[in-house]
Amino acid sequence: MWLPLLLFAGFPEAARAADLTVSVASSLTQAFRELAQAFEASERGTTVRVNVGSSGALLQQMVHGAPVDVFASADERTMDEAERRGLLVPGTRIPLATNQLTLVVPRAALEPPAALADLQRAPFRRIAIGQPTSVPAGLYAKGALERAGLWGALEPRLVMVHSVRQALDYVARGEVDAGFVYATDAALLPDAVRVAFTVPTDPPVRYPLALVAGGPSPVTARRFFAFVTTPAAQAVLARHGFGKP
Repeated sequence: MWLPLLLFAGFPEAARAADLTVSVASSLTQAFRELAQAFEASERGTTVRVNVGSSGALLQQMVHGAPVDVFASADERTMDEAERRGLLVPGTRIPLATNQLTLVVPRAALEPPAALADLQRAPFRRIAIGQPTSVPAGLYAKGALERAGLWGALEPRLVMVHSVRQALDYVARGEVDAGFVYATDAALLPDAVRVAFTVPTDPPVRYPLALVAGGPSPVTARRFFAFVTTPAAQAVLARHGFGKP
């Protein structure tokens, strides 16, 4: 162990420092910005760019050649597709965290729904949901509605959005009557939204993490990858409401 470390320490600091691009699902925004700051503090001269968006949009960026070192999606399906396309460093995919899907309503709502079936009531004319083809939260929500036999009935009321954070924003501003977001997102705006209930999902909400093949800073990426799996980094995720992988 000591020999590689000694050899590594012999390189100039400028040679080790590098910019790093980490693409993460939008629900991970606050947690990864904190992790990036902590990593930068321990890696002098390194700047971590946290690129956020819906998992599907981030995947498309990589497909079209965007320079990315580390990728964290909000579902296994998107990571499966990244792996199928050869975008990941083989053997580096790991489970990172878990979450829960919730239905939220504006804080001022007088009669929040108690179950998915209640969304058929008249007050719920507009319901924000992530575009299922690119937003994992939307895919989870669609699956829940289909299992409840409600997708067809509610589809005319659904307002498709480009990320789970956009769904949260719509609910907070009262532009929709309800919305599907993760529990960690709902916790960000307790004065503007409230959780009506937790939505059961199958499969569970899981976040995988992997190194991206051909990333511009592979050595620094591996150090960041190792850092995110440490107990200290996992404590940051837990503080932001994420469950253990």
